[in-house]
Amino acid sequence: MAPGPPAGVYRYLRLIAALLLMTVGGSAMYSLIVALKPVGNEFAVSRGIASLPYMLFMLGFGTGGVVLGRVADRFGIVWPAALASIALPAGFIAAAQATTLWQFCLAMGVLAGLFGASATFSPVVSDISHWFFRRRGLAVGIVISGSYLAGAVWPKIIQHFIDTVGWRDTFTGIGIFTFCAMLPLSAFLYRKAPVQPDPVMSGGQGDPRRPLGFSVSRLQCLLCAAGIGCCAAMAMPQVHIVAYATDLGHAAARGAEMLALMLGFGIVSRLTSGWISDRIGGLNTLLLGSFLQLAVLSGFLFGDSLTALYLLSVAFGLAQGGIVPSYAIIIRAYFPSREAGWRIGTTFLFTIIGMALGGWMAGALYDLTGSYTVSFVNAIAFNILNMSIAGILLTRAKSRPAAVAAQ
Repeated sequence: MAPGPPAGVYRYLRLIAALLLMTVGGSAMYSLIVALKPVGNEFAVSRGIASLPYMLFMLGFGTGGVVLGRVADRFGIVWPAALASIALPAGFIAAAQATTLWQFCLAMGVLAGLFGASATFSPVVSDISHWFFRRRGLAVGIVISGSYLAGAVWPKIIQHFIDTVGWRDTFTGIGIFTFCAMLPLSAFLYRKAPVQPDPVMSGGQGDPRRPLGFSVSRLQCLLCAAGIGCCAAMAMPQVHIVAYATDLGHAAARGAEMLALMLGFGIVSRLTSGWISDRIGGLNTLLLGSFLQLAVLSGFLFGDSLTALYLLSVAFGLAQGGIVPSYAIIIRAYFPSREAGWRIGTTFLFTIIGMALGGWMAGALYDLTGSYTVSFVNAIAFNILNMSIAGILLTRAKSRPAAVAAQ
């Protein structure tokens, strides 16, 4: 048998394959965002109820990330990825045949979310973090930008086909495409991740017993709470920008363009934040991203013209992109590497819970008030929670070296 590519070359090829896998897997999330109104209209439900499929998908997506992350830690990423290559297309096709909203929810929540797209997010991010050490932040930023690359590519494609052939035929077509694309990409991830020195056990920033002066469980809980805060805030523009734009009198296609801009510039943010985190650390990167996201969310309260919405979408993409990747960098700095899979998966689960909660709350508050103003205020409140936790953790990180020196 011919030898495989050298490890130095293979890890970069693997990086590209992981990026593409996440980009294809992201089709499910963005199809639900773009199809929110058409699906709600067909099943004759309110905006809040129409947001339920997205919420259930995100819950399945996050839970599956923890479960399949453990599987990947033990057996390698190739098996969860292969499962996703079957389950995600099956979810799209089953959703296209649904006759009730609950059938649609089950298809997208269980097949597409729990067993499908979940394998292409946190397990893939955890896996790639083992293949790079000095440039880990940049590598994680590149791979996780696949979710935003999906957002830059998929919304306009999906909107075009929904406008021309309807959402059911669109979902069927996406199911066929994802099956054909994901199987070869999954097969490429055939090597198991190499074992690297544990930064906690070899003089890294963390303390295996009291990282940042907290118990291990408490620090994990704080990261999970921060994940809910940042992503409940993040979900308001991401999930509802198309509906928000149409409520203001703009065409749905313009809203899809805003979402594409938001997530396209999020790619720039994630690559830049990965480079930054290699130099200033994950905690500083988290606080910086949280502050910038808060500033742009506040701007949405004052700008409703087409030009203002385009500019705010660009600014939001640049602000928010580095927040979620910073959690992976923090975990690799303060926890043992052998726990990376499930800890990253668990933290990302809570970011996804935040996205699901924020998306649903924004729709529910719209139903109560007939406006998205309160929804934006709610998002700002969640963002302040995230920024407060990031500030506490960073203060602890800066005080720890002095405490250790005094001892």
